[in-house]
Amino acid sequence: MQALNTVNSETILAAVLQSLDDDKGEDIVQINLRGKSEMGDYMVIASGRSTRQVSAMAEKLTDKLKQDLGIISKTEGKDIGDWVLVDTGDVIVHIFRPEVREFYQLEKMWQPGKVAAG
Repeated sequence: MQALNTVNSETILAAVLQSLDDDKGEDIVQINLRGKSEMGDYMVIASGRSTRQVSAMAEKLTDKLKQDLGIISKTEGKDIGDWVLVDTGDVIVHIFRPEVREFYQLEKMWQPGKVAAG
């Protein structure tokens, strides 16, 4: 486990991206929030194919962050599995079922240059 003072948002982001990739997350998108929001440095959005996969990805991610980096993450929505929010402090992770992700379209809200069809 790394010393807590060496864990920065880039280290957390790399661990998040690796965990989601290892668990077969789909359409993984990272968004730099610096200068756009005080809630964190990065947002990561990913999809899982089912409620079971979404919940499992979130659980494995929180376990990995705790074991490897000593980070205790807050989670919401894991019991339902349609949309799980994992808050590491510096990196906010949203894991969706594809239909729920399409409905909320968080990427369009946060990525510059993306214009919603209208």
